[in-house]
This record gives sequence, C-alpha cells and structure tokens, in this order.
Amino acid sequence: MKNFFDVLIIGGGHAGTEAAWISSQFNLSVAILSSPNSSLASAPCNPAIGGVGKGQVVREIDALGGLMGILADKAGIQFRTLNESKGFAVQSTRVQIDKDLYSKYAEEILSQKNNIVIIREMVSNVSKNDDAFIVQTSTSNIYFAKKVIVTTGTFLNGKLHTGEEQKPGGRVDCANSLGLNDLFKEIKTEPNRFKTGTPPRLDKNTIDYSKMDPQLSDSETRNFHSLNLPFSRESKQVSCYLTRTNEKTLTIIRANKERSPIFNGQIKGIGPRYCPSIEDKAFRYVDKDIHHVFIEPEGLELETIYPNGISTSLPKDVQESFIQTISGLENAKILIHGYAVEYDVIDTSQLSRALEYVSIPGLYFAGQVCGTSGYEEAAGQGIMAGINASLSVLGKNELILDRNDSYIGVMVEDLVSNKRDEPYRLFTARSENRLYVREDNTILRINKYRQILGLNSPIDSYQEEFLVEVDLLSRLVDSTMIYTSPKMKEYFQKMNYGPLEINISFKELLKRPENNPVVVLGDETKRLGINFSYDVIRTVAIAVKYEGYIDRAVIESEKINRLGAKKLNWQILSDSKNISFECKLRIKTIKPETFAQLQRIEGIRPATLAYVAGNII
Repeated sequence: MKNFFDVLIIGGGHAGTEAAWISSQFNLSVAILSSPNSSLASAPCNPAIGGVGKGQVVREIDALGGLMGILADKAGIQFRTLNESKGFAVQSTRVQIDKDLYSKYAEEILSQKNNIVIIREMVSNVSKNDDAFIVQTSTSNIYFAKKVIVTTGTFLNGKLHTGEEQKPGGRVDCANSLGLNDLFKEIKTEPNRFKTGTPPRLDKNTIDYSKMDPQLSDSETRNFHSLNLPFSRESKQVSCYLTRTNEKTLTIIRANKERSPIFNGQIKGIGPRYCPSIEDKAFRYVDKDIHHVFIEPEGLELETIYPNGISTSLPKDVQESFIQTISGLENAKILIHGYAVEYDVIDTSQLSRALEYVSIPGLYFAGQVCGTSGYEEAAGQGIMAGINASLSVLGKNELILDRNDSYIGVMVEDLVSNKRDEPYRLFTARSENRLYVREDNTILRINKYRQILGLNSPIDSYQEEFLVEVDLLSRLVDSTMIYTSPKMKEYFQKMNYGPLEINISFKELLKRPENNPVVVLGDETKRLGINFSYDVIRTVAIAVKYEGYIDRAVIESEKINRLGAKKLNWQILSDSKNISFECKLRIKTIKPETFAQLQRIEGIRPATLAYVAGNII
C-alpha cells in the first residue's frame, strides 16, 4: 500500500469525508485514516441533515463542490422546509436520512475515486519533520503526508456515560482514540472537556403511532444537490411523528437527579446549551412538563427509532421508566440506551481562518474536535480545511469565506476569534447579514469562491449557466411594466394579484405583501412563454422581495465592513502601551488578523477599539 500522501485525513466522519472529497478534486493523493469499527460519514446521533441555519450550510457545501448534499438527497427518506410560515431568510431545508444508506453511499462514492485511499486503522502518534508529517498507527504502520487534517469528532479520549456505567468510547460500540495531547505533544486543548448526548433507540414495532401527530414528507421541498431535479426522490419517503412528555415523565426524571451523571459530578464536560438533555430541561424549566418528542426512523430497513428531544444519560432503569410515560410509547422497547460522551477539544483560538494550526504549519483541524456540534458544522469546516490544505500543497493562497455572504464564514470566524466555553451551534441569528445569506441565493453568494479553486466539473458548468439565467431574468423583471387595461384588471382579479388601478412595474407586483413572489414570477414567465428553471425563478423572485431591506442592510454593512476589513498586526497591538494588559493578553491569545476579528474577541474594551481605529489602522 502507498504510504506517502499529499493530504492525509485522520477521521472519517462528516468533516473527514468532505475534506477527502474536495481534496481529491485537485488531483492530489488523499488518504482517510478511520476507525476499523466506524462507517464513513456515520450519523451516531440524529439521523437528519439540515435544519435552521444548517440547511444553508449544506447548500454552501454543495456550491463549493462538496458531498453532503449529494448524500442527503440519495439517502433522504423525509424532506421538510422548516419555518415555512416565516420569511424566506429563515426558511431552511431538513432531510431525514437512512443512516445506513448515507454511510453506504459515502463509502461507494469515495472508493470510486482512484486518488483516495481509505485506511481502517487507529492512529497512535503524529509528528513532523522538515519534509512531512509522520503518522503512526496502532498496527505499527507508518504513513507520511505533506498536510494532515484532524477530524476525530468525539473520539479523542472519549468516555461514555449511562447512569453509573462508564466506559471508554467515541460512541456506542466504537473504541475511543488517545487523548489529543498523547497524539500531538504541542497542541493546546481547551481546559474543559466537552460533552454531547443521545437518546435511547426504540424498537419501531413497539410504538403506537395512532396516539401521535404524523408529519409527512413534503414533496415541494427542494433537493440539496443543485444538479438533481428539484423535487425528485431517490429513496422511499416515510413519515415522522410528534408526541410529548408530561408531568409523569418529568416527575420520574426529577426524582432521579442524584443518579444523573450530569448533576452528580460524574460528568465534568460542558454540554451544548442549545441542545439540552431531558435532564437539563427538567431542571432548567422547572415549571414546564410538556416537551416535544419527535419520533424519527433511522432507516427504511432498521428497527430503531430516534426519539428526538429526550437525549439522556440517566441509568437504564430510569430511561425505561420515563419512556413508557410518553403517549404512544407505553409499550416501547429500548434497543440501545441513551448515553453521554465526554471528549477532548482543541483550543480553536490557535487556528487561523484557514483552520490551520498557526504554530504547526500544514496541520489543520475540522469538526467536533473544534468544539462544534452538528454534522453540518463539521462538514462545513471539513470542506474548508480540505480546500486550504490542498491549495497549500499546490502553493496557492488560502481561501477564506466572508461572514457577510456565507454561514460557513460566520462559523469559522466565530470559532477562531474566541475560546470556546461550550459546544458551538450555528443559528441564522449569528449572521449579521441573514436577509442576504439565504438558501435560495447560495450559488450567487458562493460561486466566486468556487471559481477561485480553478476546477472544472459539471457543477461549474451548471453554476455558470445558472448565473447567466439569473441575470437574464433579473433584467426582464427590471425592464417590464404592467399597464392597466380592462383585460389586465380582469386577469389580476382572476389571479388574486390585487388591484391594478395604475401602471405598475413587474417588481411592484412581486413585492406586494399578499403575493408569493416565487409563484407569481413562475406563473408570469409561463404566461409570457419564457422558460426558466424553478431555481432561477426562486432566486430572482426572493431577491426582488427583499431588495429594499437588503439595500439598506448593505449600506449599513459597507460602513462597518470598510473598517472591519482593515488588516492588523497583532504583535504591534500586543506591544502597545496604550492598550490595557488584559486586552493585550486576549490579543496575544487570539492573534486577530483584521479589525472585525478584534471587535469579536470577548473582553476587548471599547477604549481599545477606539484607539486602534483612530491610531493603528
């Protein structure tokens, strides 16, 4: 087997598979070192891709040439649009996946690339000499690489907790790997370990679905991958169901507080505030007993059901007791009990915006090891680490996504600008420009970055044609007037477009609050005998709808961005006599590259920002 690679990835989860896939597109030699017992791109927690803010990330990954959207479409067994009743800016796609199919397709697609080698071995040590990284495995094999990307997820020094039971592991039935400092002697980890959890898996044949609210798959939710037909489905579609906890459920949980590893001191790791366990909910919201529980199948052929909303590490007997108080789960059988996992995470303030470890050039980190939660966040980091490692091999400049036009850019800057004190989760609210950073206009936002890569594949041809069509349709909308006449008044009444008392522009029609701009533009292009794809119509229609809001936001953002884009020399700042000692310590830790990054460092005083703005830049 070949033992020297341009890019070697440690870990085969969502971050690792994206890093490998994009690196292979540069015609580099790529290796994935993954645990022997772990499937590639596995879904050990919630078997779903997308969600609020996360759906936007999946589409950004797809526009960059990534894999997640392709896999989600192939393995998707339920499609939904979240926040459909709200504005387009916060609408997001969520796809329930068959987790076995998802991993199967990931393995098949990666294995078909002749420049990707998949190695099933555990890593025991990573070091570096002048020429390359040296990666040793537990089977005494040695591999060499120009660049290394670490995407070890929850496996580094991982420990599983179910009640009083504790055992080493990265997830159920999978061994953990060594601690971060055992693998890399010079790496800084966060002083606090992080924690995540998962609910028990239930036998689907022991659930009474008639007592629950069904949630059907939505045939009008668009696929993730831009080259797929918008509403095609490659797998059988199924329903999910909604049930709820009650007073009995929470009474049992509260009565067993002293047996909870979260509350009795057994777990020291910090869990995600925005994805709490049912124990956290029980004591955080003491007056609330009703919490949603989403009953989600893990696959078409699998017997297991994922009860989303009741993640727990309580003892097995307590889990069995409280589960059977929930409507529809009175006779539910637990196949795999819920558990929590503690694991090491890196100090992300030591990373550049290219996700490269600053003091060890050529070493990159991505995914849950960076203190994030979620498959989408991991994949977004993975593709950026893969891109930047590959560009570095080729002697090209790094690629940085701007937070003003991408959620991946928001996430990366958030990660490297501060130390993490809890697992990071991406929300639409984290973006200052969320009216613009939408799902529908992903190609408009991301194509300029894809072009920088200098690659040539079907997705590049598609995006070029897409942009041409968007420009043509935008020009048509800009230049079209609708003139009042008896015939047009009658037509407006028939279509429920509102009154037509005076001549109006096409834009005015699309902006009318009572009209769905996507439906109206689709109907009107058909009436005019002009054929545009659904995606082009959607992009142009929503852009028109938000035009006024975006224009105002752009003016405000440009004022801020002009200052924020100014480059900084952090060493000059840390030596300045006009900056407080506390602020200088934070600057030395984070090493901000721009004024915007300096602004986002927690604890930087307004006086420091004023001094830098007035005297340094």
